[in-house]
Amino acid sequence: MKKIVVIGGGHGQSLILKSLKDLPDIELSAIVTVADNGGSTGILRKLYNLPAMGDIRNVLVALASDEGIINQIMDYRFHGDDESDLSGHSLGNLIITALCDIEGSFQNAILEISKLLNIKGRVIPSTVENISLYARMDDDTIVKGEASIPSFNHHIKEVFYDHEVKASPQAVEAIRNADLIIYGIGSLYTSILPNIIIPGIREALSETKAYKVYFLNCMTQNNETFDYDMKDHLDAMEKHGAPIDLVIRHNNPIPEEVRKSYLKENSIEVVDNRNTDIKVLSTDLLDFTGNLVRYKPDKVREVISDLIKEL
Repeated sequence: MKKIVVIGGGHGQSLILKSLKDLPDIELSAIVTVADNGGSTGILRKLYNLPAMGDIRNVLVALASDEGIINQIMDYRFHGDDESDLSGHSLGNLIITALCDIEGSFQNAILEISKLLNIKGRVIPSTVENISLYARMDDDTIVKGEASIPSFNHHIKEVFYDHEVKASPQAVEAIRNADLIIYGIGSLYTSILPNIIIPGIREALSETKAYKVYFLNCMTQNNETFDYDMKDHLDAMEKHGAPIDLVIRHNNPIPEEVRKSYLKENSIEVVDNRNTDIKVLSTDLLDFTGNLVRYKPDKVREVISDLIKEL
């Protein structure tokens, strides 16, 4: 059994996990950021003093054995006017919040919902503290809150917490015992690095013998990584303490109409400038349905399967 750890948050991490969960002879663990402070998650954090559960919910759904009605329930979002108490809330977030009260802790709530969904793997919060992510911009402006960081039109120098955050022991153990660690797919500063900058996780990454792979983003993100090339992404990962053995990126030509669509959102292709000593694997990974740039789950599975065979 090969032990695979995927570190990140958001929909990109969920895509990787969903792609890998049915592979034979692996033990799959997801280490998930709990620094989100937007939307339903942000409201529940303030009301109940809990870590963010939105990315946790997405990962739980991705790893669920049955992708039927229970997944729809977990992802269901209430609609209504802004005055409605439930408007905008995800039912899955409310279930996790209720389980925190019933089970007495965030970690126990995740264990119970994992049993309910019969997930294929483990979901581990990077910390069980109620934390806020900060960013220092290139003009030394400090921005508080994961949801606020991408709204500032400045280059990010670093992300950090305002106190020393304690890593989940389960996260540290999973990293130390891993055969393969995957960073991504996801926002550099608000999905991947919020995990890495926790001292216990950063230390475990520096000591583990696992092979470490980074799925490079295809497109930049407005105000977060706009105009970043591959080297800029790798420099940010290194600066924040994420060792990398292999970068995986696409080699698909991006159609012009897709480029124009993304440019309207101040997003451009992440250029492969090869200005790095790290090994780079460029391969067919992308789909452009609906003028969106998305990873193909079957291609992600194929690439990771080949890596696992070499471990």
